[in-house]
Amino acid sequence: MAGGKKKGTHTGSPEQRVVHGTRSAQDKARRLDLVVKADTVGTCEAMETALQKLSGPEATVRVLHKGVGSITKTDVLLAATASRLVLGFGVGIAPKVDVAARDMGVELITDERLQRLVDAVSARLRSLAAPHEPKEAEEIVGQGTIIALFKSSRRGIIIGCEITEGVFRVGAPFRVISAMGPVYTGNIESMQIDRKPVQEARKGQQVGIKISDWNQAHIGDLVEAYAKRR
Repeated sequence: MAGGKKKGTHTGSPEQRVVHGTRSAQDKARRLDLVVKADTVGTCEAMETALQKLSGPEATVRVLHKGVGSITKTDVLLAATASRLVLGFGVGIAPKVDVAARDMGVELITDERLQRLVDAVSARLRSLAAPHEPKEAEEIVGQGTIIALFKSSRRGIIIGCEITEGVFRVGAPFRVISAMGPVYTGNIESMQIDRKPVQEARKGQQVGIKISDWNQAHIGDLVEAYAKRR
């Protein structure tokens, strides 16, 4: 992977930039971005209104896209860039779209009753809003985004990560955060830049991070490296 820097303008100290980046990651992790389809314009609007009422200070709902008619591959592609969830109210699923959704890790939920769809979203919001209480104090030292995935073993992968804030070091604890919240926590086993082993990687670099016991990451997931303090 390339290790070159990206051009850009930044202000504030490195510590301030890391804190700002961490806040953005937490905001994204506690926001549910949905694609909504319905049988009529009126029911589509009613569905959007009902879902937005679920938003609260701890977790929010945003309708990323809404439309009338069956769930299509375009809906799935859009959802794959967000919270990987498409809701269908009184509509069907276009041919082969369910296969595409499964391949991209997108969940399709259809129902004839609006309240059941609202309840499904409400349950997901409660999981996002549930406080994460670390056993030890944590300091976020690095943040990145997954831009590529490479199979390394039957159960493991190498995540291609573009570091957007701070620094990642071998041995440091880290977590992967999907649209639904944290999905994996471990320690950085090894890292490579341009296929060469490295002990640390910094903002602007693209690095491969090996995970030997988990392979459910997706492109677009966030990655945080942190330090534990007593």
